[in-house]
Amino acid sequence: MHSYHARQPILNKEKATVGYELLFRDGPDNCFPDVGDEQATNRLLIDNFITSGSLQITDDKRFFVNFPYTSLIQRTPLMFPKKSFVIEILETCEPTDELLEAVTELHQKGYILALDDFIPSKEWNRFLPYIHIVKFDLRSTPVARAGFFIRRHKDGNLKFLAEKVESHEEFIAACDAGFDLFQGFFFSKPEMVQRKSLAPSALSTIRLYQEICLPEVDYDKVEGIIATDVSLSYKLLRHVNTMTSARTEAISSFKQALVYLGEEKLRRFISFVAASHALADKPQSLYSLSLQRAHFCERLGILVTPKISGNQAFLTGLFSLLDSLLDQPIDELITLLPLSEEIQQALVNQTGTLGTILKLATAYDLAQWDDVSQYSKQLGINETNVADRYAESLKWATFFEKAATK
Repeated sequence: MHSYHARQPILNKEKATVGYELLFRDGPDNCFPDVGDEQATNRLLIDNFITSGSLQITDDKRFFVNFPYTSLIQRTPLMFPKKSFVIEILETCEPTDELLEAVTELHQKGYILALDDFIPSKEWNRFLPYIHIVKFDLRSTPVARAGFFIRRHKDGNLKFLAEKVESHEEFIAACDAGFDLFQGFFFSKPEMVQRKSLAPSALSTIRLYQEICLPEVDYDKVEGIIATDVSLSYKLLRHVNTMTSARTEAISSFKQALVYLGEEKLRRFISFVAASHALADKPQSLYSLSLQRAHFCERLGILVTPKISGNQAFLTGLFSLLDSLLDQPIDELITLLPLSEEIQQALVNQTGTLGTILKLATAYDLAQWDDVSQYSKQLGINETNVADRYAESLKWATFFEKAATK
């Protein structure tokens, strides 16, 4: 039996990731027939606390886990460490005396509790003293209405989380309304789409990307680019020494790093360190998502027939967020890079096999399970394999993100 889940980052006002919500896949009938809320929660808990050690995918940050009514009444959360997750009380729960008793006990024992997709009503008022986080779905509760509730309760200990924040404008509006935490994919869309000049760090990144897109990497050119950017040089050397910590002698020059890594590892090396270098005021989650999607696409490319070049699929995933990293339209950015026609069509129009792989990766990030099923069938990939590759990509990206930011 396999389990499927995706993750969505929870960010604060500084766009730093403070946790992840785990999203269970109830999937198509041939994977999980008639899986209810209780079973979905139980599988998430078993997989992430008991069986496989998947805690790695949250990078030591808290899970946000949905708990339905029966799980709460049965005190299921007490079986698991309180410091590792936030209990989300599902919106389908009825505010009964029985539930209040369970919530009070969990609060007294030190668990963090959140009301999921909250819609204000007097029936829930008696629960609020035991709640730490109130989540509003901005698709069902407008920012203005949520803001009215926040202003009335701002003097207490409650924090407020805005869900489904899909644009930078919505993020700013939610901040102004008094929200403390944010969830959604606003950070993966450009904050500005009009043409603007690229900052020096972004120019260095583009020049490095130009080199790794070529069939053969020119080590001298790469070294020359690195040499013009002190900050980037430092990050690269720190990172390569983290990767090669087993060596008795540290690598002290980029030339040594090139020789040690070789061409293929160098491509990957440049990908994640250059992306991190270009982030500036971008949330770290965007960097992590960029790496994770690149690896996910690469792994998916191996599963299709005929196989897709690993480097082509990797670059497609990596560059799918380039417009968000550099705040320029993707169709303008790709003119700066020596990309194949297949990659260009995948990035701009999401066509061809690479385009379908990218659509599948994006759908999985968003937990759009019907689309995941559809694109998997189009590519001829078993959905169990897709889920396994996704889990691999999360662990891979988390490992390299830690190394690159030390």
